[in-house]
Amino acid sequence: MQAPSAGRNAGPILDVLRAHAPARGRALELAAGTGEHAVDFSRAFPGLAWQPTDLDPERLASIEAWRQAEGPDNLLPPRALDAARAGWAAAEGPADMILLVNLLHLISDTEAETVLTGIVQALGPGGTGFLYGPFLRDGEATSPGDAAFHASLRAQDPAIGYKDLAWVITCLRPLSTTIVEMPANNLMVIVKAN
Repeated sequence: MQAPSAGRNAGPILDVLRAHAPARGRALELAAGTGEHAVDFSRAFPGLAWQPTDLDPERLASIEAWRQAEGPDNLLPPRALDAARAGWAAAEGPADMILLVNLLHLISDTEAETVLTGIVQALGPGGTGFLYGPFLRDGEATSPGDAAFHASLRAQDPAIGYKDLAWVITCLRPLSTTIVEMPANNLMVIVKAN
């Protein structure tokens, strides 16, 4: 399984990871999707034991197929994980790094809050989290294309859609936060545990 967006955003995401990710330890990728990112990023960080997770059985099969075909030794077999279900962090932490790409706008505010508070709980001391995707800023989309996509998501399900950056940062307290502008009006929210 391939995702065109994974190919488009892999390079910019990897640039940020190279600048901020730990060189060693345990990386937990939430909602790893097709597995393309897991292969690319684990290859770039041979000192990280890279644990991809997802909820969808088809995506888990795709992750495993990519791992078998192209994965380096530090890419672990995928595991089923629902990060929108309370309590996941106790079983998955502590992690030295957590990566979440393009999920928050596809789930409800309640589910997103569970994911975000779980990241706070699952990061080990000195750990770094990376959250990539589109966000509202002061309640507004940053482009007509983003406004249209956000509206289309809300039309499918009023509970989903872009999350406001300020709300996301509030959910991630007490972690320190750095925001990196990314291509196509996306952001990388980088959080650091003390």
